[in-house]
This record gives sequence, C-alpha cells and structure tokens, in this order.
Amino acid sequence: MSKVRLKTSRLRSPLTLLILTALAALQLGTGLPAQAVQALTVSAAISQQNGSSQTVTGYVVGQPTASNTVVTSSYPNDYALALADSAAESSTSKMLYVQIPSSFRAGFGLKSNPWLKGSQLTITGTTSAYFSHPGLTNSTAFSKGGSPSDPTDPTDPPVTPPTSSDYDTTYYKNAVGKTGAALRTSLHSIISTMTKINYDTVWNALQDTDQDPANSNNVIDLYTGKSLPKSQHGGGVDDWNREHVFAKSHGDFGTTTGPGTDVHHLRPTDVTVNSARGNKDFDNGGQPVAEAPGNFTDADSWEPRNAVKGDIARMLMYMAIRYEGGDDFANLELNESTNNGTSPYMGKLSVLLKWSAQDPPDAFEKKRNDVIFTKWQKNRNPFIDHPEWATAIWGAA
Repeated sequence: MSKVRLKTSRLRSPLTLLILTALAALQLGTGLPAQAVQALTVSAAISQQNGSSQTVTGYVVGQPTASNTVVTSSYPNDYALALADSAAESSTSKMLYVQIPSSFRAGFGLKSNPWLKGSQLTITGTTSAYFSHPGLTNSTAFSKGGSPSDPTDPTDPPVTPPTSSDYDTTYYKNAVGKTGAALRTSLHSIISTMTKINYDTVWNALQDTDQDPANSNNVIDLYTGKSLPKSQHGGGVDDWNREHVFAKSHGDFGTTTGPGTDVHHLRPTDVTVNSARGNKDFDNGGQPVAEAPGNFTDADSWEPRNAVKGDIARMLMYMAIRYEGGDDFANLELNESTNNGTSPYMGKLSVLLKWSAQDPPDAFEKKRNDVIFTKWQKNRNPFIDHPEWATAIWGAA
C-alpha cells in the first residue's frame, strides 16, 4: 500500500486518478461503478419473478393471449408481446410475457407493428406474472436491438422499416435500392405493364378480389366492413357498387378502360355510403356517418374507419405512380388540399402518409394484391409489398 500512496501524492492526471480509484475500490471489495445496465436473458428473467426492476433482452416471438397461448399473426391488439432467447422459440414455457403500457403501444404493439416479430428488443420493467405466466410488467423503457442505452421515446411515431418481397429479384428488381424520383420512375415503368379490363368485368373482379375470407358467397364492404352477398350488386339502396377510391371526377377519367377500371383502387361499397362519400378528398375529422360507423365526413373530406385507412392511402399512392399523364389520361397526383374538385389531385397527402404508417398491410390487403396480379391485371401495388416506399418517394408526414 505504501507504493500506491507514494504515486497518489505525485500524480495529478485525471486518468491516473481514475485508475487508482478503481484499484482502491477493488481492494475494498466494492467493485467498479456500473457504466451500463446489464440486461438479463429471457431465461434469467423467467427464473427471477420476484417483483424487481430488471432490463431484459430477447426476441419477439408473438403475442400472448392466454397463459399457454401465443399467436404469431393476426394480432388482436397492441397490449402485449412475448420474448424468447431465440427468434424461433415455440415453447411458451421458454417465453416471457411483456405487458405494453399505453404510451408504448403505437411503437411496439404487434397489431400496429407486425414486422417486429423476430426482432430483438431490450425492455425495462418489473419481473412479475402476466397472464398467470412469467412476465415483465409496468415497463418503463423499450428499445430496438440488444442495448438499453438508447431507449425509444414513446411519443415517437411508428417507423415503417424496410421490407422484403418475394418479387424483389424479379418484378421489382429495377426498383429495389432506389429512392425519390428514381424510385418513382422505376415503379411507374414496372406497374404500367398490365392487363386492362372493362367496367363490366370489374363486377366479376371485385367478387374475387374482395371475397369474404369467412364466406365465399360474400364480399367485404370497404367502408362498413360488412359482409354482403356477391349477387347483391347494382344501384339499389341496399346494394353494393363499384367505389372509385381515387374519385373518377378528379381528372375526369370516368369509367373508361384505364384508371376508371383499375381494380387496384376499385372496391365494393354500399350504394348509400358511396354516395355520401361522393368525390371528397380524404382527411381526419367530421361528423359520424350513420350507415358506416367509424367513418366521418364534412363538406370536403372523408375519414374512413381505422381498419382501412392504410389501404386507402396505398391505393391512392398506386394511382399517383401508375397514371403519370400517359395513356391519354390525366397525370394523377397527391397534394395537401381537401378541395380539389375536378382537378386530377387527391388529398390530403400528409394524412395519407400517417395512415399508411399507422395501418400497415394486413392479410386481406396482401391477398387482394396477389389476386389482382395473378388473375386480373398482372400488375401489383408496390406500396403493399413495400410500405416504406411511400416515404422514400413523398417523405415523412
């Protein structure tokens, strides 16, 4: 100890003092002060269900819905997720059930962010049972990856990560890796190669593309979500008809073959509700629509139900990229107006970008894209396959 005291009295550099302090701490048996939180593995957190505050790192494997049940798709809500030490884990006994507080649900709930499955997360919370299963509750910090040093602010908007598609090396090979104007030009070239159908054929196409997964005799109404008989289409009050999501009067393309018959933006809709929407642009707000709960409208805009907000945004984005002024039709565009009238524009772009991020493509929308591609038009909606291309072209909302 005499040599240590001698050096301490002579050396003045901060680095030397730090080293000597550490040595002294070790000699006293106290150890060095912790410089970072040491995260537990999932298996360690499962064995330490003692109500203590812990930070745990693991892979998202699904959403717990009961003590022995974890779903891996069609997530019912954003309230919980299951972590495991392996992304391929299938045994619930090796999973930690994590309760997601309301402030973190938009960024980490699986219904809003299904792409998180298989991702590594680091979460700080209380090790206590959830769903009568080893869990982590009252969480105070979530971060992507294995380090808790940079937690995500719960107020941050959800970010659409890069995705991959089965068609990246074939259909989209000339678009992958591009952004901005170059991406837009490439996608326009790709999706403009298509089979065009006439307006009468649209009736048959919609009965195929929008078929109710639970009843093959019905279609799903876009705005109400109701299941309606396929045969009940026409102009009657209780019938469904062909809704042009990009209003056909915006650019005056009507129902002629081309944008007027493009199934990527045509959907089955109750006749009365279709009439109420008219040719309005899209935005948040307005009065409730009595015949379509969850929808709202005012003098110049329409807000659809939450479940199809992203669908509508991606349909309009498709139209803006597909129809660029060729084919003897107007150049369709998205803008910030909700009073576009007969101009070839649809708004409100900033709202559509938010809707696209908040409501990512679901199984119904993806299957619809596949059916249009394989059976009807031979082209795809790229914003369903790659939702992140919306911000790559138009920027963030």
